[in-house]
Amino acid sequence: MATNGSATEVQASKPNIGVYTNPEHKLWVAEAEPSLEAVQKGEGLKEGEVTLSIKSTGICGSDIHFWHAGCIGPMIVEDTHILGHESAGTVLAVHPSVKDLKPGDRVAIEPNIPCHVCEPCLTGRYNGCEKVEFLSTPPVPGLLRRYVNHPAVWCHKIPSSISFEEGAMLEPLSVALAGMDRAGVRLGDPVVICGAGPIGLVTLLCCKAAGATPLVITDIDEGRLEFAKQLVPEVLCHKVEFSHKPEDFASAIVSLMEGVEPAIVMECTGVESSVASAIQCVKFGGKVFVIGVGKNMMTIPFMRLSTREIDLQFQYRYCNTWPKAIRLVKSGIIDMKKLITHRFKLEDAVEAFKTAADPKTGAIKVQIQSLD
Repeated sequence: MATNGSATEVQASKPNIGVYTNPEHKLWVAEAEPSLEAVQKGEGLKEGEVTLSIKSTGICGSDIHFWHAGCIGPMIVEDTHILGHESAGTVLAVHPSVKDLKPGDRVAIEPNIPCHVCEPCLTGRYNGCEKVEFLSTPPVPGLLRRYVNHPAVWCHKIPSSISFEEGAMLEPLSVALAGMDRAGVRLGDPVVICGAGPIGLVTLLCCKAAGATPLVITDIDEGRLEFAKQLVPEVLCHKVEFSHKPEDFASAIVSLMEGVEPAIVMECTGVESSVASAIQCVKFGGKVFVIGVGKNMMTIPFMRLSTREIDLQFQYRYCNTWPKAIRLVKSGIIDMKKLITHRFKLEDAVEAFKTAADPKTGAIKVQIQSLD
């Protein structure tokens, strides 16, 4: 089979399908590009691209949000739109210009295509590229497909010791690692993690690996706190009550830490009351680092920040994290396998999304698998 001048054997036999949503908040599975015929003939590859067979894709909270709400801030679903950006798979075909990958290579997919010429790109902070095409963020189609073409430079080789499921989990791990780097979590730091969802739990694993102690994780869901305790037995858990004021939260956290005030709070919910509570509990000169995605406007305790010289920092996606993430998983320092609680076939993606969106299922990370 010819691949733009490069002879390659491609094992592709099933039609390409993808998971779609639209402005009417519908969710369905239908045919997607590139077509099976194009994949089999190696057609449509641009310079620097490879064709991938997607094996595992995780459902992110943003996928649920685009389906249910139709937007995240200024990112709006205005047409039919393919979801998904946490994926791993194998290389099926390569453009002749690609020298570092070959058919059969196992890769984790970094789901962005920055411009490479703007200041953030040239200074190594490509997550700030204003022209970035981030897969699954409207209008850029996502990775929840059987086959996809993607720039080779954003396909990271993974060894056989890392499963495709773990390869897909490198995306949320990258989110946590970017937060760890910017927050500056150090050995012996007392740290609080707000939110025991997937990002909060991966952040918990990273904070444990970094030697932070004591560690506290908070959530409104008792089941998720129990999951966190099973994941990291030494973590201290605090159930958040909506009736509690930020001052109540702060008292409870300091009590759990036996009088120690947290140096850093990793806020993984983006909820206004949680951000306010984090500000209230952190020590003088401490830091509240917000990973969670929140609403466009919120009220925060400004004078608490001011009089306590608290740094309030934020994060947007990640950059330069994937090689580190691969090393951490390969070495066993970070083990995320337990976070994958549900698995579905690509054809059953609608049921997978319903499971991920329903707190009663106890789902932490739902993954969709495609076998060609």
